Amino acid sequence: MGSWALLVLTLLGFLCVEPAFGQRGDMDVGEWMRAQEKLIKNFLENQRNAETQQKDLEALEDRLNATVDELTRQKADMDKLKKENEDLQTRLNASEIEIDKLKQTDGKAAPQIAFSVSLSNSGEIYRGPCTDKSLIFKRVFSNSGDAYDQNTGIFTAPVDGFYFFSFSTYGYNTNVMGAILMKNGILQISTYESPTADGSDSSSNAVVLRLAAGDKVHMELWDNGRVFDNLNGHTTFSGFLLFPV
Repeated sequence: MGSWALLVLTLLGFLCVEPAFGQRGDMDVGEWMRAQEKLIKNFLENQRNAETQQKDLEALEDRLNATVDELTRQKADMDKLKKENEDLQTRLNASEIEIDKLKQTDGKAAPQIAFSVSLSNSGEIYRGPCTDKSLIFKRVFSNSGDAYDQNTGIFTAPVDGFYFFSFSTYGYNTNVMGAILMKNGILQISTYESPTADGSDSSSNAVVLRLAAGDKVHMELWDNGRVFDNLNGHTTFSGFLLFPV
């Protein structure tokens, strides 16, 4: 703005001093004045145009900056959506894997594993006290899958899974009454009654165990323990597969 004003003032100065320079006629001076006036008008018009263009450029720059900001925001939104889509894809892939596993499981029937036995298969039997404390249940009510061995009293898990076991014990007051459920030789749960004056005792217990294929479960007496059974089935042992894993 200052440079334009300076130029106009300079031109006006020429207008003021030009008639004194030489031997111009009145007509020449008038024409020269009109030419200079036209020149000044053109300069002023150009100045206004330049100012208008400057404002247009500034407005365009503002719009460009706003566009850049909007594009930056949209890129951030797109990056966020891309990340969310990747997370969804990961979960979808995991779900598809689980569905495939379920389909494979559905395509194969779960093994039918269940047994139920009692200690005596004939007459009355007292077991214990004894050095070999393992209880061998001889009377087999059921043994689906043949996982229980009636010769050893041991149940061997045929597949990985969760298994339910229960047992009951009965005995008289002359000895400790009760038994221990063992998994791979380690005590899991038990029943126990010390000698009492009431003549006889009975108790029971149950548990859910996670077994790997080949794990072994059996029953044992307590030290100096004794249990009793007959065909009424007082001392029993049962188990079955809840579901494989």
